[in-house]
Amino acid sequence: MLDEQAKKTMLRKIPHGLYICGVKDGDDVNGFTASWVMQASFTPPLVVNCVKNDSSSHAMVKSSGVFALSVLEDGQKEMAAKFFKPLRRAGNKFEDVEFEIGPETGCPVIKDSLGYVECKVVGSVEHGDHTVFVGEVVGAGVHREGKALNLETTGWNYGG
Repeated sequence: MLDEQAKKTMLRKIPHGLYICGVKDGDDVNGFTASWVMQASFTPPLVVNCVKNDSSSHAMVKSSGVFALSVLEDGQKEMAAKFFKPLRRAGNKFEDVEFEIGPETGCPVIKDSLGYVECKVVGSVEHGDHTVFVGEVVGAGVHREGKALNLETTGWNYGG
């Protein structure tokens, strides 16, 4: 029998970075805080990004087939918190955040981040409450050097 508390405790020990995932559908843009992200291949360069099925961002990724990940710097907890709120409650999350449109995907990229990768969706797995999108890295940029923000240092839990 599965020990629910042990499962939750151990799954929360898997380290996660925090990123702002920029998405688009036509002229509409949105962003959300992503933590279930990892590199999955060198050749071609692939990234796995898990997106909550019932979110507006999920629908945008499915429709457009692209996303961008801005890598947050340690200490940017407030930026991560801003993008945790659902679009329907938060409205325009980019209202007071400087961003640019990624040249390869048209997705929003946070200017005040360590840098970004832009991805074209090349596969997906739809099981459970998140879809695993596999994105081929088609663009990237470095804004500055620094240590990446991770979930553990924020004191938040997303998992288990």
